[in-house]
Amino acid sequence: MMGRLSTMSRMNNQTYNALVIGAHGTIGSAFVKALNADENCTHVHQLSRQTHEGFNLENEASIEWAATQFKALAPFDLMIDATGALMIDGVGPEKHLGALNTEHLLRAYQINAVGPALLMKHFSSLLASPRCVYAKLSARVGSISDNQKGGWYGYRASKAALNMLLQTAAIEVQRRRPEAIVVALQPGTVASPLSAPFAGGHTSVTAEESAVGMLATIKQLQVQPGAQFYDFRGERIAW
Repeated sequence: MMGRLSTMSRMNNQTYNALVIGAHGTIGSAFVKALNADENCTHVHQLSRQTHEGFNLENEASIEWAATQFKALAPFDLMIDATGALMIDGVGPEKHLGALNTEHLLRAYQINAVGPALLMKHFSSLLASPRCVYAKLSARVGSISDNQKGGWYGYRASKAALNMLLQTAAIEVQRRRPEAIVVALQPGTVASPLSAPFAGGHTSVTAEESAVGMLATIKQLQVQPGAQFYDFRGERIAW
């Protein structure tokens, strides 16, 4: 909606309460650092298997339990879900049809789509109203229209499914919180030992650069119906 200030840009001179889910991963911990450096962010709460023993993205009961642990700390003006995996059980993305495996595909969906959807199910009620931002790490390879190279079947498909889940959830969240922003974020090719084998010719960025860029992107978003899809440079990605 042209001319409307974003939920977060209106908060640049106000304090806000944040929660990072997946806070001990490479990007999650970088988000925690970036938020701690923001003088307007009064509290940065963290959820991970390290902070809450028993939390398991593949177990809905543990997700529901984790949500109850944060009720007293709510509402959250900004919630960031930094969960997800490229390597699963030591296996990387499939490069051709012959590499497809039922168990690996289902695990990719469970970790990259189903788990995050259940996080929204149990944590969305903790968002502030009417203004809030729910940000979820996604991936450019989850864009169907941007897929020109093929390969990476399970990862691409699970991220595409995640994007649809976010879009559908955004419509519901905005019925009660009309100024809510739901956004899928592409962090870029973040330099790490796990990503190194898959970087190819892409230029890597540090986790800190990625998190700072994504936080800046969040603060510039306009309120609009449905979910949005942006990269860490603030550029829109086609679904």
